[in-house]
Amino acid sequence: MPPIPNGVPMSFYLGLSALLFVIGVAGFVLRRNIITVFMCIELMLNAVNLSFVTFANYHKQVAGHIFTFFVMVVAAAEAAVGLAIILTVFKNRTTLNIDEVDSLKN
Repeated sequence: MPPIPNGVPMSFYLGLSALLFVIGVAGFVLRRNIITVFMCIELMLNAVNLSFVTFANYHKQVAGHIFTFFVMVVAAAEAAVGLAIILTVFKNRTTLNIDEVDSLKN
């Protein structure tokens, strides 16, 4: 019988992180809805957080966890400000399509 591994290999976590980041970039580039683009940015931030935690655990250091905490704080601030901007854009333009929103034009 083969020995049972102690844990999940680091490459699995990094692969998952890369997959999540690629999905976020694809959604950011291909989608035209502001809310979907906003969610894809959050997905990319979470993918980076997963990489930080993976490397922190692999190297047995706390720095990755601290960086993750700061990224989470920035993401929370982005969520508050971003949703306020999205609501204002929808109230003024009655659309959430990026192509139809030109804030510099009347």
